[in-house]
Amino acid sequence: MTAPRRVPEPADAAHVAAFLRDHPAFLAEHPDLYRVLLPPVRVHGEVLADHMAAMLRAERGHAAAMADRADGVLAAGRAAAGLAARVQAAVLALIRAPDAADCVAAEMPGILAVDAAALCMEDPDGLVPGVRRLPPGKVAALLGGRDVVFRDAPPDSVLLHAEAAALARHDALIRVPGAGPAAIIALVTRDSRTLDPAQGAGALAFLGRAVAAALGR
Repeated sequence: MTAPRRVPEPADAAHVAAFLRDHPAFLAEHPDLYRVLLPPVRVHGEVLADHMAAMLRAERGHAAAMADRADGVLAAGRAAAGLAARVQAAVLALIRAPDAADCVAAEMPGILAVDAAALCMEDPDGLVPGVRRLPPGKVAALLGGRDVVFRDAPPDSVLLHAEAAALARHDALIRVPGAGPAAIIALVTRDSRTLDPAQGAGALAFLGRAVAAALGR
């Protein structure tokens, strides 16, 4: 009688794992092995059922993790789209408004879903009405060469946000470019999700340029 063929014993567990990865159909082609392998979880009944249940649990866990990741990507996309739409509405309000500083303070909080907004400017002589005045050099110090800065618990909230300082758990500072005095838009929110650094920088930078254009009319 012909002796059964013996498979050489692998050197260690890493070789076993590598072999199974390279031959994913091996156990499916040798279902008798399920009856001699130690099941991942012992329950009453067939050992084969234990292995199938373990494989199903692993696949369901992987599928759930991938679904959570996809939900996160979709939520981030919706947040970005939502902020972009709000910025578009804010720009339309600027086009209609006769006074850019008043539009920022009075209309933009509701449009952008923030608690307060202000146009702040280095205007020591008070030549531009309706703006919150900043000392010389303050805008450069705040922005550090960036167009948009997001902050948590801003230390200078009274200077930038005045009566809204108590609400300033988070803020966003947006450069208003132009040849005149250095200026920023200061947005305040109690909810960090409203001003998300991962989603809002590009749209808010565009808003800063729109305000600059409105000031130059």
